[in-house]
Amino acid sequence: MSKIISIGTAVPAHRHRQEDILPFMQKIYGLEIEASRKLKFLYHQSGIGTRYSVIPDYSRPARQWQFYPPTENLEPFPSLELRMKWYRDHAAPLSLSAIRNCLEGVLDAREITHLITVSCTGMSAPGLDLELVAALGLPPTVFRTSVNFMGCYGAVHGLKLAHALAAADTGARILVVCTELCTLHFQQESTLDNILSSLLFADGSAATLVVSDEHPGKGLRLKQFYSEIAPEGQQAMTWDLSSTGFRMTLTGYVTDVIRADFAGLVQNALKKWGIGQQQVTHWCVHPGGKKILDAIYSSLTFTNGHLDHSYAVLEQFGNMSSPTILFVLQRILEDLNDNQPNCIFGAAFGPGLTMETFIAESN
Repeated sequence: MSKIISIGTAVPAHRHRQEDILPFMQKIYGLEIEASRKLKFLYHQSGIGTRYSVIPDYSRPARQWQFYPPTENLEPFPSLELRMKWYRDHAAPLSLSAIRNCLEGVLDAREITHLITVSCTGMSAPGLDLELVAALGLPPTVFRTSVNFMGCYGAVHGLKLAHALAAADTGARILVVCTELCTLHFQQESTLDNILSSLLFADGSAATLVVSDEHPGKGLRLKQFYSEIAPEGQQAMTWDLSSTGFRMTLTGYVTDVIRADFAGLVQNALKKWGIGQQQVTHWCVHPGGKKILDAIYSSLTFTNGHLDHSYAVLEQFGNMSSPTILFVLQRILEDLNDNQPNCIFGAAFGPGLTMETFIAESN
């Protein structure tokens, strides 16, 4: 058994209002009047108020751009090499901010025995894990591993690994760090996939400290994990490398698959764990988009605001890929009633179409 004893989050310095990002997109896509109106409608219906990015350009005039060339068509368009340079420049500092927020008053960083990094928006070797080892002053013998290219459900997979490590070593102090710089991968072609991606995604980092359940003190016990693949959605969400960055395929079919399959996934998971849906007190669902949350809300016949924390994170931060579900979980932890049993069902989705879930209880 394992438990989460702390979560810390961080976002970049550049805060962009959704209404300010819209003119950037309208200009770059070069849309006709009717298409531009449709894009404005999509932005207003996105359920997102603000997003954060390591790039300041999205809500600034062209003369102040730092990442994109101030030309009408963004040529020369940023290469994969430039995007990875920005990732190397910004991912570690952002991660360290989340780690500091996670460890402050809880644990000295030098006591960490295991480090798990999660990311799908930047890759290199030596990579983020070794940068964090050096910055935190961890011993060269520290156990480290990386979860790469799993997308929005990567955090759940990271927690699953931490759970197994804690079960094998009761003295383990496991730091899971999820950092994504999604906005580095904006694509200029006005395809539906690119429009949906540029409307949703943002940058952020979250760190969580996982220990054995034998560790003294309060925490959120990670009880079980369960995952399923919906093969009919395999091509509905993809994430590929290209010479101009990582390219996302994100079709409206994702919502249809989740609407059709999510209730069954929940029942399969709960049946495996031997509990009923009525025993779940909090729902920690990855806010992949407003339509996805609406589909889940309808699928589970909710009427009482069980997804309020997911909607709130989406509104304040957008979809940050893997860290996002930890932003939701952090809000839930702050909202728990210590005078009653709390049972949390967590779920996130990613390429595959993969659906990863966990259940946790407070003590």
